[in-house]
Amino acid sequence: MKVIKLRDGKERSLLRRHPWVFQGSIATGRADSGETVRVESHDGQFLAWAAYSPTSMIRVRAWSFDEAERIDAAFFQRRVAQALAIRARLPIASDGVRLIHGEADGLPGLIVDRYGDILCAQFLSAGTERWKATIADLLLEATGLTRLFERSDSGVRQLEGLPAASGWLRGEGATDVTIREHEWRLTLDVAEGHKTGFYLDQRDNRKLFADTVRHFGYERVLNCYCYTGGFSVAALAGGAAQVTSVDSSAPALARASAHVALNGFDPARHEALDADVNQTLRDQLKQGRRFDAIVLDPPKFAPTAAHAERAARAYKDINRLAFKLLEPGGALFTFSCSGGVGAELFHKIVAGAGLDAGADGLIYARVGAAPDHPMTVTFPEGEYLKGLMIIKR
Repeated sequence: MKVIKLRDGKERSLLRRHPWVFQGSIATGRADSGETVRVESHDGQFLAWAAYSPTSMIRVRAWSFDEAERIDAAFFQRRVAQALAIRARLPIASDGVRLIHGEADGLPGLIVDRYGDILCAQFLSAGTERWKATIADLLLEATGLTRLFERSDSGVRQLEGLPAASGWLRGEGATDVTIREHEWRLTLDVAEGHKTGFYLDQRDNRKLFADTVRHFGYERVLNCYCYTGGFSVAALAGGAAQVTSVDSSAPALARASAHVALNGFDPARHEALDADVNQTLRDQLKQGRRFDAIVLDPPKFAPTAAHAERAARAYKDINRLAFKLLEPGGALFTFSCSGGVGAELFHKIVAGAGLDAGADGLIYARVGAAPDHPMTVTFPEGEYLKGLMIIKR
């Protein structure tokens, strides 16, 4: 077993059971891509069994902090079983479920979603890539399914020195699937959709939005960065009279409109705009339009903290415009999925946007990802999705 020895004082994160070791913390040792290594402190104390990544700034990702454990097929079988057992106990109102959520489930770099009878997985680290075939078989065995599609096409793979990979790992067939979410039906394509095909992390927030629209009697709704219209369907289910969905992807908008019809809503109540969101917000202001509820669910503006300043300007601008477009008493559901923007910073950005717009609001709810996308005590970086639901004064 190859040994990675850390610099003096750099063992503290692993002692706190944080799974990452950065390049600058390593004193000696190296290994092949994805190879299991023994990680020790500068004085030889065992710290973790981990996967080594020779090209990533995150040079080591811990599998286990138990010296007696062995990283073999049985280890991955236990971890998969533990993750599925947790999901089985969660109140998930859907057959679209995040089964494995990387570090939070003790499997750094592995994302697995279940959409009906299809599994879709992302192998995003050197360690999971090395164990891919074993993990694929264990996933099918544990779920009783026969089809697993790989969507390892994220840019994160490049940082690991790995090529993009996409296609059927096990089984074959159509990649389009319909899932149930609450009382709605939604479709996705695991081969073409964002991430693994859909944003399951917003499941509970879509239900909260439907309930909010219903409770306050909101009629005019604007859904920005709508993707395939999950929040638009939620708004219509909540009784909204008119919903405008905005996105720069024509295929996503087409699916959003299809979702309106699939769920039995009058297409006349839904308007799809293929346009830039920022410009659309400005155009709506010039036209004198106002809305009772607005959703801002933009893509990742700041993948790392280094991008936070530029991202803050972008977040502030769209939230400022949204505040101006909202009727008094209206609701703003605003989100950031940027890992480089923490919850406190995001709150400050939205507060600044409100000040610039001459508006104030009450925070009705703070929200995050659905519980099948967990954050653990020892890995706060897992809190990537932050949301504020604000009632404008």
